[in-house]
Amino acid sequence: MTKLQCSAVNCYYNDDRYCCKGDIMVEGTGAKHAKDTCCSSFRERKGDSARNSSASPKPNIDVDCHACNCVHNEECKCNAEEIGIGGGHACDCRETECMSFCCK
Repeated sequence: MTKLQCSAVNCYYNDDRYCCKGDIMVEGTGAKHAKDTCCSSFRERKGDSARNSSASPKPNIDVDCHACNCVHNEECKCNAEEIGIGGGHACDCRETECMSFCCK
């Protein structure tokens, strides 16, 4: 499992910069730079909507990854010890990115 820090605080699953979803998907087939990636698991938190109360924030989660050009991608799984998802003001998954992306 990968340690995840997430700055996409507008995400429904974000709780104190940790993810409550349990697993995420990073997109970026053909990506050459971090800006070409995104967290497709991002869902905008609308109004006063609370996160899923049955899940708690986890520092370590499974990260599926379609960014095949990343050095951390191993058979569509992230094998980095830790990653960061950027997107402090994101309202859409395309406004997020994998800050740990490193092109092969």
